[in-house]
Parts: sequence; C-alpha cells; structure tokens
Amino acid sequence: MRAWIFFLLCLAGRALAAPTEVAEEIVEEETVVEETGVPVGANPVQVEMGEFEDGAEETVEEVVADNPCQNHHCKHGKVCELDESNTPMCVCQDPTSCPAPIGEFEKVCSNDNKTFDSSCHFFATKCTLEGTKKGHKLHLDYIGPCKYIAPCLDSELTEFPLRMRDWLKNVL
Repeated sequence: MRAWIFFLLCLAGRALAAPTEVAEEIVEEETVVEETGVPVGANPVQVEMGEFEDGAEETVEEVVADNPCQNHHCKHGKVCELDESNTPMCVCQDPTSCPAPIGEFEKVCSNDNKTFDSSCHFFATKCTLEGTKKGHKLHLDYIGPCKYIAPCLDSELTEFPLRMRDWLKNVL
C-alpha cells in the first residue's frame, strides 16, 4: 500500500513539473532614434566643442636615484645605510631616533608585559636584541599600554597543579 501511495505521489509530482507549452507571441519593439549633434556615448555636459591651444607636451623624465637607499626597503626596526662601497644595507635603528609619541594610543605592549612608547621603539629594541634568547622570544602582544598583572599569591601557586589537572580532565 505504501509503495502505491509513493508511486502516485511521484507520478503527480512529475506531471506538475512537466513543462507546459504556451504559445508566446513575439512582440517586436520599434526603437526610436533621435538625431542629435552629440556623438553616441558622449556626455553633452562634459564635452566641450571648440578650439584649444596646443600646449607644450608634458615630458616625464626618469629621476636617477642619487641615494641608493631610496628604493631599498628594510623590515621594521631597521634602517638603510650605505657601506664603504656605497651599497645599501639594513642596520638596526637606534630607539632614540624614533619620533616622540603623540599620545597614549601609540603605546604598544610586548609579550613580556613591557610598555613601549611606540611600535618604532619596540621594533628597534627587538632588532638590537636580535640573536639573543630574549630578542628571539620578544613579540608584540597588543596595541596600547600594558595592563597590570598582579603577582600570584602563594596559595594560588600551591593550588595551580590541582586546578590544572581538573581543567585537563574537563577538557579532555
């Protein structure tokens, strides 16, 4: 019985979905073209007809870079300097050469919770520490002054292993 009902529903669905042929009348529209003095596609407001004076042609000359550092880009915290053979190279920027910060919004916080006056100061300091263990681990944490993080109490330190174990049980 269920099979017959299913069969009838499929048959009815197919009959409803079948395309119906409707005689469509093709209506031809007549296009009306108005003749104007303005060329096709030109905006009559923007087109000015008239004679213009032939001005001097603009010539663009290539500017030869007197300073090889002009097109040499260095990463954050480094500046371009020329060596003895006049070849550009990137060296660490002195943090004192960074522009003075304008306001609080320029301060940045590192992952060791130290506030720097600007991102320039941060990257210059990071560059000077490059190659050291501290410099390798130093990263920009967020923009803005660092938040105060209170030191842990002794009771919190003794509870830490137990709380970590409980958390891991809940997570895993």
